[in-house]
Amino acid sequence: MSSVVNSNMSKTTDKVFEMLDVIVERIMEENIVKVVTDNAANYKATGQLLMEKQKSLFWTPCDAPCIGLILKDFEKKLEVHQVTIAKGRRITSYVYSRTILISMLRHFTKGRDLIRHAATRFATAYLTLRCLNDHKMQLMTMFTSKQWSSCRFARIEEGKQIQNCVLDNMF
Repeated sequence: MSSVVNSNMSKTTDKVFEMLDVIVERIMEENIVKVVTDNAANYKATGQLLMEKQKSLFWTPCDAPCIGLILKDFEKKLEVHQVTIAKGRRITSYVYSRTILISMLRHFTKGRDLIRHAATRFATAYLTLRCLNDHKMQLMTMFTSKQWSSCRFARIEEGKQIQNCVLDNMF
């Protein structure tokens, strides 16, 4: 398997084709099963050029951006996804913006952290929800513990809302 990072080069179709063609020549076409690239228009055009030049070569776009766009559509168009993702973001943001709660979380999850939402990756929201679900029992235990009830955040409105969100059977 060979991989190339080309963040500092021009990404025109001609330049990408030139770079990939050199790699194909070096590795030898008969040793290549498939070339996978980004699915931007310039990479699609490059893939077509490669397949025209190397008849046994197959090019395909990477699946990850496609899956990301599907997940983005789910979040945009399905209210249950919007609401659930917003709650997940709210829980993780609340916990990770308070050092004492991070320590408490790590105590109840035996040192495990939650995956937090990233603005640029749609799949991260779903990974965060999975992680919250995987740790639901530990989170419920945390938000019903003496440590939580004696914490100052348990007495403020936002803390109570987060606690209710974690303890909600529908979440």
